[in-house]
Amino acid sequence: MADSAEFRALRFGPALIGLLASIAGLAVASLYYSQPMLAVMAEAIGASDTEIGLVPMLTQLGYAFGILFLAPLGDRFDRRRIIIIKAAVLAGALLVSAVASNLEILLAASLVIGLSATLAQDVVSASATLAPETSRGKVVGTVMTGVLMGILLSRVISGLVAESFGWRTMFLGAAASIVVVWVLAMRGLPRVKPTTALAYSALLGSLLVLWRRHSALRRAAIAQGLLSVGFSAFWSTLALMLHDEPFHLGSAAAGAFGLAGAAGALAAPVAGRLADRKGPVLVTRLGAGLAALSFGIIALAPLLTPHGQLWLIGVSVLGFDLGVQVTLIAHQTIIYGLEPAARSRLNAVLFTGMFIGMSIGAGLSGVLLETWGWTAVTWLALVTSVGALGLRISKARD
Repeated sequence: MADSAEFRALRFGPALIGLLASIAGLAVASLYYSQPMLAVMAEAIGASDTEIGLVPMLTQLGYAFGILFLAPLGDRFDRRRIIIIKAAVLAGALLVSAVASNLEILLAASLVIGLSATLAQDVVSASATLAPETSRGKVVGTVMTGVLMGILLSRVISGLVAESFGWRTMFLGAAASIVVVWVLAMRGLPRVKPTTALAYSALLGSLLVLWRRHSALRRAAIAQGLLSVGFSAFWSTLALMLHDEPFHLGSAAAGAFGLAGAAGALAAPVAGRLADRKGPVLVTRLGAGLAALSFGIIALAPLLTPHGQLWLIGVSVLGFDLGVQVTLIAHQTIIYGLEPAARSRLNAVLFTGMFIGMSIGAGLSGVLLETWGWTAVTWLALVTSVGALGLRISKARD
């Protein structure tokens, strides 16, 4: 007789897709709550711009390491169990962040947050496995909408909460949200049958094999990583830039720009359907091109008045967030079709590249901002996004 968890698990359909999207979104949001709060966090614990910039850098680096060393386990073990364990660890790390008394504790908790928040990728891989072949792009796009909304709305929420109730309250609320994720996963997720019996060491070794075997995977990981450098550099320094002259704006204003990005994320399912119909390679080119154009527009901001700069940044956020997320969904559609039995490992390679780019962007942006100002940050984003576009339009068979 099936156990109670299996009995309660939802059949694949709209309800389960919605549950997967919700769990993934709440989990991945944990990576980004800190970004609009960096200025107030720095003041509270006495950290410089460069030092507080280590918080998002370690969070993104932890996510990259978690994807590289933990995500492949999804092909070997039941993903439902992995998601439940990671949710418990993530809730604890967020709670530690809420009570952290110094930068060192905050940095350690940030690294663990990144490692355990990779449960979002376990959810995405599970959705690709559970979905019918003919609608995989649409299903992955829908679940990724939850991920992207979590990324973008997390900034809006954290900015407002930090300004009204303090940054520690935001981390407490985030911990509570992951407890909800734990409950939802326990009650609603079906078991996902493992697709390999490889030992852990063999699983990790197979990542290098997959990297060497599939040029499409290499191209996707590098291009998405380049886009992520600019994406992370922008969001990791926006709150710090707005806090200084000539704006003098608080964390709520920085978070509000996430609304523009959230509007762009709503197009994620459309990108999935377009990838199903026209091919994902075309979608990667369109997305990377839009991101490059949008970062190029931001580079013109110093020519405008402060009021004009804010409007320009808002429009650009809408464009580059849409471009980056559309490209990501198309890349996932490409790699999930390479080897169905290795989807967790393929996803691990793609997202390791992506979050290495994220961590590089977060780390470099703090140094660039403190040394040469925000214009240098925007040029970094422009150059890396143009590099991604060049990689996607160069001749290849994938």
